[in-house]
Amino acid sequence: SREDFQRIPELAINPLGDRIINAFFPEGEDQVNFRGFMRTLAHFRPIEDNEKSKDQNGPEPLNSRSNKLHFAFRLYDLDKDDKISRDELLQVLRMMVGVNISDEQLGSIADRTIQEADQDGDSAISFAEFVKV
Repeated sequence: SREDFQRIPELAINPLGDRIINAFFPEGEDQVNFRGFMRTLAHFRPIEDNEKSKDQNGPEPLNSRSNKLHFAFRLYDLDKDDKISRDELLQVLRMMVGVNISDEQLGSIADRTIQEADQDGDSAISFAEFVKV
């Protein structure tokens, strides 16, 4: 259950702990089964050189670079609209740094990040733009 995850000290003190915990649970669910737990946990496994044993017709491994990037992107995409807006970036930055940086400084970081990553001019970061950064 979510409560079980929240009792893990490393997650409890992690500024993104709630976002990581949420990644384990399908929409609207409060419990995760073993299979779902392992599927999410696999994203944290190091990328190995599987080229020789990789089944070319099989699914991409959950710990592939692409799947790891999708997982990280979803941690930032709070409203699940497939874009990271300035507000979403600000919320995640606040989670990460708390009150150690002023809102003005955080806003400046978010603005610069969007400016550098946004290639199509929509003032948000798409997954393709996220991958390039």
